[in-house]
Amino acid sequence: MTFPSNALMLRLLASLVCTALAACDGAGPATSRHGGLSDAAPASGNLPVQGKTGPIGASVHGATVAHASAAKASTGTSASASAAPFGSYLRPYAATSLWNARPVNPTFGTFVIPRSSYFPTVASGAYSTGVFLASTTDKPMTIVGPGSTDAHTVGVADPDNGGNRVITLPRWPASVLPASGTDGHADIVDPVTQTIHSFWQLKQKDGRWTAALYSWSKLSGNGWGDPAHYYQGARAVGIPASAGLIRKHEIKDGLAAYPHALAMSLTKNGLANGVTSPAYIFPATSADNTAAANTGAIPQGALIMLPRSFDSSEITNPDLKKIVETLKLHGAYVVDYNTGTPFVIYVENDAGFNLMPTGWDGKIASQLDQIRASLRQVTAVQGWTDGNGNAANAAIKAQQNMNILSMRGPWSRQSGTGTAAYDSAGQRLVFEPASGKTVYVNASNAGLTRVNWAIPPQGAHVELSVSATGGATLRLQVSSNGARTEETKDLQNGQSTRFVWPADAKLTLTATSGTHGASSVKASLVKVP
Repeated sequence: MTFPSNALMLRLLASLVCTALAACDGAGPATSRHGGLSDAAPASGNLPVQGKTGPIGASVHGATVAHASAAKASTGTSASASAAPFGSYLRPYAATSLWNARPVNPTFGTFVIPRSSYFPTVASGAYSTGVFLASTTDKPMTIVGPGSTDAHTVGVADPDNGGNRVITLPRWPASVLPASGTDGHADIVDPVTQTIHSFWQLKQKDGRWTAALYSWSKLSGNGWGDPAHYYQGARAVGIPASAGLIRKHEIKDGLAAYPHALAMSLTKNGLANGVTSPAYIFPATSADNTAAANTGAIPQGALIMLPRSFDSSEITNPDLKKIVETLKLHGAYVVDYNTGTPFVIYVENDAGFNLMPTGWDGKIASQLDQIRASLRQVTAVQGWTDGNGNAANAAIKAQQNMNILSMRGPWSRQSGTGTAAYDSAGQRLVFEPASGKTVYVNASNAGLTRVNWAIPPQGAHVELSVSATGGATLRLQVSSNGARTEETKDLQNGQSTRFVWPADAKLTLTATSGTHGASSVKASLVKVP
């Protein structure tokens, strides 16, 4: 992945260096990009660059077999996704998450994913990820930025904080092993805080862990960024690399289809360029900033499916058959780009998944190409059914009208003697105890969403609501083309106000602490239906 265009400011930070495609989700043929594809053949059917004799789909990681048993113990269920509760290590995200929901009577576009240098594939390896379950007895771990030494510490880029910081996780599994590709993905699930910690370019070197980027998301959440907390993982669309993975405990679970949508990447000739059509759409909250080089028509975040009429009668491989049935029922979301492969569907590392266990199989490759030719983008749906089989139309519609205001900095103290800092976990500004009131101001507009589909249109009615503790307050000033259009009073906990959204809105936030002990404030700004 590369960093999203709507996060260009963040990419200027020193540790967010991504100078070429080769450093941002790999370069060259699929053989080198997706660790299990060391023997993938070109789509032309000619001999592959690295031969056809070795095993296909072999993971590059050592086994982490303790995860399934640990998950079983922590959830009280069998190691089956269909038996585990939603929002758990074995079955991430809410039942109403788009990962767990399925569309009703979808309408399809006409664009056909083109062929490219290599056949489509389904695999684990260098550009997938492991999913590492922490336990209550695991020790803390501190992660620093690349280039850190004993004498000089560099922070890890944290998009939600708008800067770099040293990351300390309270529980770090001993089995953590990043994917071997240049993205170095690794996702860690903390069952205590119910958080997925997602890393990009994670490495262990010279006795320390380093990473170029860190993001977090809630295990029981939607599995996608929201407009305010828009970057929640290491994939290009701002989600954890583990979202949509075919998990190891699901492969032989006896079900005809995986119980969730899959994660898919496309290459440049399949993806939209962000100029003639959007580079990303809901539910994605970002996209690769190299999108202008794309020549296709499918935006990142798009749902891709096989029509129910797709004839799978000749597909006898049970693993591929299960993928086909999943693509008919749930589909796959486009979450990243790759180099040279029409589509890649990602499998958890160490899953032992292998469509060609005895070597190159031209029949399987041909069937993968037939799938490519039949996949279509979903352009409309009649409705949604959640993971429990209930109607989910309202819940999914609500996900398109979420909070667009973050309390991230930079903040500067205007008066008083206290200090305040942005708390990502609480999505709030926290004041330390101090005598008297302390006032902080943020005029950077950094808190206003850059998610294109979430920005209110001019003339829309919006509502600002404040949630505060300890007597803190928040005031909002809105300007348009240099002229102030709105200024609220100092809003206390539970108070709200409505106003009309102007063109080219710029926001100034003024937060005032309480006068006794610690205090905090956060806000929600949403379009009024």
